Order: sequence, then C-alpha cells, then structure tokens
Amino acid sequence: MNPIQANKLLLSKWTAVQVVAKQKHFLVSKVYLPVPQEGQVARHTVIEFVELEAVYTKTKRKIAWKELADTTQWKQGWL
Repeated sequence: MNPIQANKLLLSKWTAVQVVAKQKHFLVSKVYLPVPQEGQVARHTVIEFVELEAVYTKTKRKIAWKELADTTQWKQGWL
C-alpha cells in the first residue's frame, strides 16, 4: 500500500477489514484540522481527525486519521 497522504484524504475510499452491521465501505466525508490557539501561526496543515461515512447506511464516525494506516483494520479503496 502507498503511504497515506494527508492532503488527499478527503473523499478517499476505504474498506473495513471487519464488517459490522453491513458496514464495509466508507468515504472520508470530512477532514478536521486543529483549531489554532490565539497567538499561534499555523506553519503547515496538519489533520487531526477524519469523518468516515458508511456508503450503505450513511452513518458517520470520527476517527484519528492515522488509524487508516493500520492494515489490520482498513484497506485503501473498495475491495
């Protein structure tokens, strides 16, 4: 698998290794950026969390974006 690029996560496709309640295929529907504190200047864009939307049920869940790199839980693309 290619390394995950944070700037290309939005609308990327993912397959869960363990299917739960017919939820297997997901899209990254939202990317959460950290809120800069007062007086801080953001040097570069860092993603904290992503929102995954199940294709079948449209349910959403928020996870740390680095969890997608765990190949025991997620596969990139729809398999």
